[in-house]
Amino acid sequence: MNTLLVVNSSPRSNSVSRRLTRHIRDQWLAQNPNGRIIERDLANGSLPFLTEEWIVANATPADKRTGEQQTTLALSDALIDELMMADLIVVGAPMHNFSVPASLKAWIDLITRAGKTFSYGDTGPKGLLPSSKKVLVAVARGGVYGEGSRADFQIPYLRHMLNFIGLTDVTVIEADKQAFAADAAQQSVDGAIEKISVLSAKSYPAEVGVNA
Repeated sequence: MNTLLVVNSSPRSNSVSRRLTRHIRDQWLAQNPNGRIIERDLANGSLPFLTEEWIVANATPADKRTGEQQTTLALSDALIDELMMADLIVVGAPMHNFSVPASLKAWIDLITRAGKTFSYGDTGPKGLLPSSKKVLVAVARGGVYGEGSRADFQIPYLRHMLNFIGLTDVTVIEADKQAFAADAAQQSVDGAIEKISVLSAKSYPAEVGVNA
């Protein structure tokens, strides 16, 4: 069974990034009517930041962890399990202060675990998630940031962290200019939706990802 994981991080219920992830989900479901959808909303405040207890539990060998330490890591384990189950991973990522929302950073911290999603060896770090998984990141931001922009700490960070844990097939769909005049903002959203439609026509649900 094909499985889609949708991760939203905007605190606004009808934000541009959420509109894009809904569009992706709906088109995916139309092509995978029997598929499974896992939705993870990060904006409800359910994700904790890392604590000393979490770090100690994570550094303790699995067979030596106490029941309390296992409980401490349970949410992180569940988030990683969701990634492992998904064939296509969709991340909704608005730009907050030139980077990602704090909730999305918290999710990344909880899924980036030595021995679970990455390891270090003689040649350096190695991502442990299957590289065959496709990732589509739907990005919304107020301004315009070209390739290599010194003010863009959002897309380079997301790409790096996803690649770090093994997710190398990443495509970005941008809806920029959201702080511009209404016509320019809508034109950018329309362009992002058109890109999603083109990907859908190429059967991205089973075979393609998106960068964001």
